[in-house]
Amino acid sequence: MAARIRALVVSAAAVATISGTPGESIQAAPAPPPPTVPEAALLPPGTVPHASARDGFDVASALSTPDRGRSRVDVGGCEDVVHGRLVGDGAAGQGFQSAVPGGQVSELVARMTNPPDLAAWAAQAGRCSKVTVDDAAGTAVSTVTVHPAPVVPGAKTLSYEQLLTLPGQPPELPGLRLRTVAIAADDVLVVLRDAGTTGLDLDALAVDAWRHAAGPLGR
Repeated sequence: MAARIRALVVSAAAVATISGTPGESIQAAPAPPPPTVPEAALLPPGTVPHASARDGFDVASALSTPDRGRSRVDVGGCEDVVHGRLVGDGAAGQGFQSAVPGGQVSELVARMTNPPDLAAWAAQAGRCSKVTVDDAAGTAVSTVTVHPAPVVPGAKTLSYEQLLTLPGQPPELPGLRLRTVAIAADDVLVVLRDAGTTGLDLDALAVDAWRHAAGPLGR
C-alpha cells in the first residue's frame, strides 16, 4: 500500500517543485520575463545534512514541460494547493532535488515579475485542507495543514505540511508527508520542500537558503 501511495504522488512531489498551470489559479497574471538566476544562488552541496544524488534543473525549462495526466480535483480552485504550485508561468530560476535519509529534499530559487501572494496562498490552503484527487494513477486524499512560518525581516513566509493517503487507509499507515517552506520578497521566491520522514529542520534550512541567495542575486 505504501508503494501505491508513492506511485500516486511521485509526479506530484516533482511537479510541485517546478510546475505551473494556466487556468483557474491563485497565481498572479503572466508578466515580462524576470532576471536570470545563477546556480550559485542555490545552497552549496553539503549544506543539506546527508544529502546525495543532487539533480539540478532550470525552472524555465521545467515550466515549459506540460503536466502529464493532470489530476481532477473534486473541490473547485484547489488544484494549485494540492500540487503545491507556488511557481507559475514566466518564472526564471534554478533548483535541485537530493536524496536524503528517509526521503528527498528540494530547493528552488526563482525570480518573477509577480511573485505569489503567500498570505493568499496560505488562506487558500486553509480552504483546501482536505481534497480527494482522482487521476490516472488512482485516488488519493490530500490533507493540508498550515503552520506558523519563520519570521524573515522584509519578506513574506509560508509553511505548510501535506499528507497524501489512500481513501479508507488505516490510521496506522502514515501515508506520504510533504513539507514546504517558502520565502518571498520583491521579485524573488525561495522554496524548500522535503518528502518523507527526513527529520530536517526545514524552517532553518529555508532561512539559510534565503540568506545565501541574497549575495548571488545582488540583494
